[in-house]
Amino acid sequence: MYFAKLEFFNPFSRSIKDRAVFNMLMKALERGDINGTKRLFEATSGNVGISMAALSNVFGIEFRAYLPKPTPKATQVLLRVLGAEVVMTDFETIDPVMVLFVEEEARKAGAVNLNQFENDDNFDAHYRFTAREIEEQLKSIGKTADVIIAGIGTSGHIAALAKYFKERYDTQVIGVVPAKGEKIPGIKRLETKPKWYFQVEVDRVLEITRGEAIEGAIRVARSDGLLIGLSSGAVVRAYEKVAGELGEKTYVLIFPDDGFKYVEVFESYLGEK
Repeated sequence: MYFAKLEFFNPFSRSIKDRAVFNMLMKALERGDINGTKRLFEATSGNVGISMAALSNVFGIEFRAYLPKPTPKATQVLLRVLGAEVVMTDFETIDPVMVLFVEEEARKAGAVNLNQFENDDNFDAHYRFTAREIEEQLKSIGKTADVIIAGIGTSGHIAALAKYFKERYDTQVIGVVPAKGEKIPGIKRLETKPKWYFQVEVDRVLEITRGEAIEGAIRVARSDGLLIGLSSGAVVRAYEKVAGELGEKTYVLIFPDDGFKYVEVFESYLGEK
């Protein structure tokens, strides 16, 4: 039996990234980090940028998003709708080099770079809130999580879930990354050195192709009526690969966002089929 955590019910980016961005922004405001500059620069491939653009509007802050080349067009359009300044870079993925580049750009411009990839307020949001929510929701039906399957991006949410549940239960945690040479929005290979992944115990990491992620999303759409995103589809495919091996357990799948930002990807895939 599996349960899916539908993070696209968060209001700003319709993704799990609202949690991290809200916590990072509120902590920065409390510390007075942003009060002088009122400008934010961030490296993002999608949902963090959308969430940061939305919340920047709420707090009267200017926001500039630095995007890698493969960023979906829908994300670029949504950022512009929200009034963000969009900078397309030549980076193929957000790696430590791109993160340092944006950090330096912010320093030169006198802006603040919250840096989702290094900012512990990212991890903290999921340890204090996301993990506890999942625990309470499962308790309400008399269950605990035997296996949690989640994508690895910044590693904020998978690492926080691993730490929280392994401190309290005998929970297996399985990470999901793109196969070598593949790109799946929202998740990245371990070569990008996600900070918190290396600070916790993740039991296994599965590699999923872009095609498998799309197929996973389509299967859920046609079986459960849910339009999920590509990283969610990758998590579904990982679940399918391990469920037969691990047997009857309570699985929790983290679905970070919905499928609406990826319409062009689905269109291309269906056209090829």
